[in-house]
Amino acid sequence: MYDELYKAYTDNNVLLASPIQLVVALYRGAIEAVEQARQSLASEDIAGRSRFVCKAVDILGELLGSLDHEKGGEVSRRLASLYCYMQRRILEGHTRQADGPLAEVSSLLATLLEGWDTVAAGTAPASAANSDHPEDHSFVETF
Repeated sequence: MYDELYKAYTDNNVLLASPIQLVVALYRGAIEAVEQARQSLASEDIAGRSRFVCKAVDILGELLGSLDHEKGGEVSRRLASLYCYMQRRILEGHTRQADGPLAEVSSLLATLLEGWDTVAAGTAPASAANSDHPEDHSFVETF
């Protein structure tokens, strides 16, 4: 029963979320997955590490697939390169059973999340409605 309610709640939140809120949620999910992979590595839980590595790589794949290279230009191309790099580093950490690459990706994701949190705060409905310059928020559509 609880699982069904939680799924309905989560599905509803996804349907009502703005694109920026979805990106922020993906970053948070990726960070959580990488951190869980690190914990699984430390506790020698191979199955758990594999599961969380796959989850992190999949989330980065979603972020990669969501980029609009036509509108996003150079920023979009750089993010694509960074997402691919992070996927490679996660897999390297997994196969070498090394925490360093996982820690690096976690740090990169946290830095990117800070930027997206700033964007999300600046495009909240109240601030967007009060803005005298709607074009200030148009860059968000490039992602």
